[in-house]
Amino acid sequence: MELISDILLIAGALGAAFYCVVLSRRLRRFNDLEKGVGGAIAVLSGQVDDMTRTLKKAQGAATGSTASLKDLTGRAETVSRKLELLVAAMHDLPDTPGMRNAPEPRPGNGRHPQEPVAEADEFSRQEPDPSSPDAFRSRRN
Repeated sequence: MELISDILLIAGALGAAFYCVVLSRRLRRFNDLEKGVGGAIAVLSGQVDDMTRTLKKAQGAATGSTASLKDLTGRAETVSRKLELLVAAMHDLPDTPGMRNAPEPRPGNGRHPQEPVAEADEFSRQEPDPSSPDAFRSRRN
């Protein structure tokens, strides 16, 4: 009986030693910095650091933009107050005849419709110089 118990004790010790060797190998692969979870943790840690730096830069840019927008909003409010005062002052001006209607459009020759048409002078009868820019414009139109 003693011999059987010794054999079982030795078998149990050998089984435990084999189990420890297997666990040791698995743990070594698990913590490997290139392939295992240790490598994944190292990569994620680096990414967290990069994201933290990027977030700080974005917060700085947002703070600067906020200050700029506050300044521009203040300036816009000041200008709008001035414009409101100008519009209110325009209502106080007396009405003068003809100021409310837009001026009549002039015909293509640039003369007012009531102006008498003068006879064409010497320069308008001459052909323009082909090398001048005015000649190009008149040909294009």
